[in-house]
Amino acid sequence: MVQAVRALRPARCVVVATGAGMSRDSGIPTFRDALTGVWAHYDPDELATEAAFRRNPARVFGWYLWRRRLVRAAVPHAGYHALVALERIVPELVVVTQNVDGLHRRVGQSRVVELHGSLERFSCLAARHPFPPDQVATPDAEGECEPPRCHRCGAPVRPDVVWFGEMLPQEATAAAWEWSTRCDAMLVVGTSGLVQPAAQLPLVARGAGAVVIEVNPEPTEISAAAHITCRGPAGAVLPALVAALTERERP
Repeated sequence: MVQAVRALRPARCVVVATGAGMSRDSGIPTFRDALTGVWAHYDPDELATEAAFRRNPARVFGWYLWRRRLVRAAVPHAGYHALVALERIVPELVVVTQNVDGLHRRVGQSRVVELHGSLERFSCLAARHPFPPDQVATPDAEGECEPPRCHRCGAPVRPDVVWFGEMLPQEATAAAWEWSTRCDAMLVVGTSGLVQPAAQLPLVARGAGAVVIEVNPEPTEISAAAHITCRGPAGAVLPALVAALTERERP
């Protein structure tokens, strides 16, 4: 912790790269862990590909609306609020997240790059025309749900998330790489380092001269690239880190 504080104090630009472990501390199950209830007998490939959506749009759309309901019921833990506080300390801070739950935005983080999209956004299958999220109802029960149709082209509406086999959004990817090459420090929080290409970001940052700080209860694929490791859950480590940063330097 002391080393992390010393590395962050002089930093003018910080990137916080977050993964599923950040959400898990707020009780949000990971993608595969969420295969429960009526969805327990489905393979993830049947719920997260364009081909699956074309075969059974009601099944896939219902699955994502159910996940959105779970996310909306979740309470962002103290680590999320700590990152908002950190944003007030560091001249430039951006959160680059693999999560689609939108919790960073919900707590008021002003600069968030969502690499894998968001459960709170929708677009059409044919042309990716945006669809108003307030026109997508969240059902109270699990099950199939027919997607609405695009107001512009009539194509079925899909969740605006990255499915298996799809490219990451070009604008978000470019932003994530640019911030990683120019940051002074990168906090890598709650990610296993197994999901590509997001797992490359700490290596990009380190190669550009940034200090890489890992926050995770367990060693991961990122650990070898980290200069500093803080073992523990994000909900405990991040508030402690920000509290230490706000203390006056001792002589």
